[in-house]
Amino acid sequence: MVVFTLAALSILNVVGFTATGITAGSTAAALMSTAAIANGGGVVSMAAGGLIAAAQSAAATGAISTFTSAAMAGGATAAGAGLYCSASDNCR
Repeated sequence: MVVFTLAALSILNVVGFTATGITAGSTAAALMSTAAIANGGGVVSMAAGGLIAAAQSAAATGAISTFTSAAMAGGATAAGAGLYCSASDNCR
């Protein structure tokens, strides 16, 4: 489990979810922008099942839960399939 947790945290950091916040211009920023647009301007909270909030919380605290793991898998799949708005798409 420790190896999985470290790998998951590394993946979160690579896509832009960090201990100090979401990195500007990263995949995480694009996912957050897409989530905000889809939700009328706000990002769904972790308590309400928000994937972006859960991923950022995990990166900030170093705590990986089953929910966060599932969120990461879904987010990575969406990002890999190009189902997010990149900065170059001018989606704002």
